[in-house]
Amino acid sequence: MSRAITIFTIGFAQKSAQQFFEILTKVGVERVIDARLNNVSQLAGFTKKKDLEYFLKKIAQINYIHIPEFSPSKEILAEYKKNGGNWQTYEERFNRLITDRQIESKFEPSLLDRGCLLCAEPTPENCHRRLVAEYLQNKWKAVEIKHL
Repeated sequence: MSRAITIFTIGFAQKSAQQFFEILTKVGVERVIDARLNNVSQLAGFTKKKDLEYFLKKIAQINYIHIPEFSPSKEILAEYKKNGGNWQTYEERFNRLITDRQIESKFEPSLLDRGCLLCAEPTPENCHRRLVAEYLQNKWKAVEIKHL
């Protein structure tokens, strides 16, 4: 990579639609990269796949892409929920999964530049979007991560 890329991350929980779209617009996000395993749940509110794709384009001229390879497997997610949220185990298993998937070689850095990894968690500490961003930063080196 010749220059550093910027990867944003955001969780939609505990944000109104207004807050969510204003945050993305203010920092100049060019595409939202949906990293959720289930992006059509009624619990997703304004961030259900088809609705979000429409709102992003109409409100903020932001593109939308869903990349399931950035999502945990159903098994990893189920085990995390079943075990009362043991984050260390989840993090280890998820990092192994994205390493096995070799996500750094399947996607061009330019796709993620000024892109924003999306999931539900309100903060990045216990969220797989942070793990994806940090993994790519480790592999690609010239990556700046900004959690919104």
